[in-house]
Amino acid sequence: MKGNTKKLVLMAMFIALSFVGSYIKIPSPLGTIAFDSTAGYLSGLILGGITGGTIGFLGHILTSASIGFPLSLPVHLIVAIMMFISVYLYGFVYKKTNIFIGAFVGILLNGIVSPLILLIFPQFGWPFFLGIAPFLLIGSTLNVILSALVFIPLKNTLFNKQRS
Repeated sequence: MKGNTKKLVLMAMFIALSFVGSYIKIPSPLGTIAFDSTAGYLSGLILGGITGGTIGFLGHILTSASIGFPLSLPVHLIVAIMMFISVYLYGFVYKKTNIFIGAFVGILLNGIVSPLILLIFPQFGWPFFLGIAPFLLIGSTLNVILSALVFIPLKNTLFNKQRS
């Protein structure tokens, strides 16, 4: 019980950090790229991929909600699912290899693969992808690097016991 309470408190803290990060925007054509996923990526390293992915999912939803879901709620739900997958695999690959390979996977999935998925929708096309991908790649890189920079000094602390 004590461990579950501690994990829930940490999750709440990371969700709150994600919400705060959603208001720190990186300029882009859509204005939706923010530091909301830093907390998700960091929690993926500290608490494990599923927990971190959940926080990454919620972080994207909070960011999108704060600006009125410009791509529509269904599209943002798909993007949030991709965020979950990116954070989950970032934590998983880190655990199996190292932080650098994990970071590469997280950046690649969020910065390139996620916007490619949107090409299945008729309202999005290559012009959309080519317009958003550079900004999303920069945003993903900054979020992942910031999470790694915060995690490295913390990895040998009591947070290391929280991984799931």
